[in-house]
Amino acid sequence: MQNARDFLTPDALSMLQAIAKAGSFAAAAREMGMVPSALTYRVRQMEDALDVLLFDRSSRQARLTEAGSELLREGTRLLTEIDAVANRVKRVATGWESQFTIAVDTIISRSTVMELCDAFYQLAPPTRIRLRDETLSGTLEALTSGQADLAIGAGPDSATAADLHSKPLGNVTFVYAVAPHHPLAHAPEPLSDAVIQKHRAVAVADSVQRGGGQTFGLLAGQDVFTVASMQAKLDAQLRGMGGGNLPLCMANAFIDTGRLVVKKTERGQRQVSVHYAWRGGKSNTSGRALQWWLQQLESPATRAALLENHRSM
Repeated sequence: MQNARDFLTPDALSMLQAIAKAGSFAAAAREMGMVPSALTYRVRQMEDALDVLLFDRSSRQARLTEAGSELLREGTRLLTEIDAVANRVKRVATGWESQFTIAVDTIISRSTVMELCDAFYQLAPPTRIRLRDETLSGTLEALTSGQADLAIGAGPDSATAADLHSKPLGNVTFVYAVAPHHPLAHAPEPLSDAVIQKHRAVAVADSVQRGGGQTFGLLAGQDVFTVASMQAKLDAQLRGMGGGNLPLCMANAFIDTGRLVVKKTERGQRQVSVHYAWRGGKSNTSGRALQWWLQQLESPATRAALLENHRSM
């Protein structure tokens, strides 16, 4: 039997990802600049070495078998770890991370993040910055899973997570708000759960990859419109597509101009402590990119801007 190690190379695992993403051997071969027969042959070699079928060939599409799906999951993890090792080696040699990934919760001001990225690039570092949009517990998961080096906008649970350092950005107050033409805009206050339950809620999907994620303020049996970001939630509520809790720092400008109406509820307002967090040991072992970002986040003005500097739509 062939040795699986000889065929489970990073290139082979990347090839598996490409096939799964493209949906067919022919499409993947075109993207990789290979002839389909060569790609098929390499997959056969992997299957022979593992003594399993990785793809179901009963249809025209390249559908992964259960074994193939497991290899893809583990292969993706291994490729991420390989990239992390390369990043650490680069950091040891130069002090700079080759790539620095930041998980940014959608509650955070995008314009402030971009200003920080612009300031970072003014240093002309050899580090590539990658931003990840995350929501709710997905922000912390990106950090704990090794997919991010810094998380901005993580929840208070980041302060107790193992092997993480966490500091507060500040507190965010949530208010229940609807558009002025929404049926609840003129309903008597405080709104009860029974009254709110009759109307559609707008909710942000948790970007966590494992588990059911977090939800806040949703009532059993309530119609829900789920969106991908806090900005999309704000947009939907401005259009009167539903109601829900919004960060006051994001909603304030629209409340002042009458485009949103704040309603008192029986549950009252909710306040959340928002943090930034990072992995690693002591500061003297941190890469220079992480050190730079942490230095910026020490500024009270920067922390306030990340929570409050939201542009009007």
